[in-house]
Amino acid sequence: MNVVSYNLRKNRAAHELEGLVEATLPDVLCLQECDVETLPGRIGPLTLAEATRANRLGIAVLYRDDRFSLVDSETFQLKKSLHDRVAAPAHERLVASRLHDAEAGRDLLVASFHGAPLTARNALRRTQIRSAFQLLGALGPDLPTIMVGDYNYPFFQRGLERRVGSHGFRLSVTSDRTYQRYRIFRGRYDLATSTGFRIDQVASLPQGDSDHHPILLSASYEDRPTEYSLWRQALEQVKH
Repeated sequence: MNVVSYNLRKNRAAHELEGLVEATLPDVLCLQECDVETLPGRIGPLTLAEATRANRLGIAVLYRDDRFSLVDSETFQLKKSLHDRVAAPAHERLVASRLHDAEAGRDLLVASFHGAPLTARNALRRTQIRSAFQLLGALGPDLPTIMVGDYNYPFFQRGLERRVGSHGFRLSVTSDRTYQRYRIFRGRYDLATSTGFRIDQVASLPQGDSDHHPILLSASYEDRPTEYSLWRQALEQVKH
């Protein structure tokens, strides 16, 4: 299964989406900083599952409807940063869709995530990520899950990897940068976290009119309980 994530930089790169879909043939496309009002209901073979409604910087999930059917989809608010309260760029920072994979005969979760901007502390973004995992677990308990997007977490990623692992998820990072602006600011901002999947590849694609690069993940199901479900079982044993 191929998943593409792209931060459109306040929708400036929206005109690239048809070409991106044609070139990468994704099963799922996750967007950040899109203009939901002008976002088409279809992009090539992909159909819109869910998008935020109240955000100035929209988030969306699209999926290939010749392979998947939509079971459920929701948008979620996460803890706000001071920047969110003053500039109001995002009330909702997570869009999650539960899909049924006709090829595999099973359900899965895919989610588009947009972490608080760098004006906030990493501690807040970790809180947002932890809350996102809990919300995903409620939407699809023990399902294979991929959450991709702009995590705004370019530094101390080894620490983030440990934190993510403590919640039963794995962090996947590209070897190349995913963000560049003014040839000065650069780093790996766009990440993926998953459980119940083996991430075979995660790549940073060529940069277009956004300050972010699209990223492409190739993933396959793991034929065992998800790391998240094992983590929950261990937690329950400790409680008892």
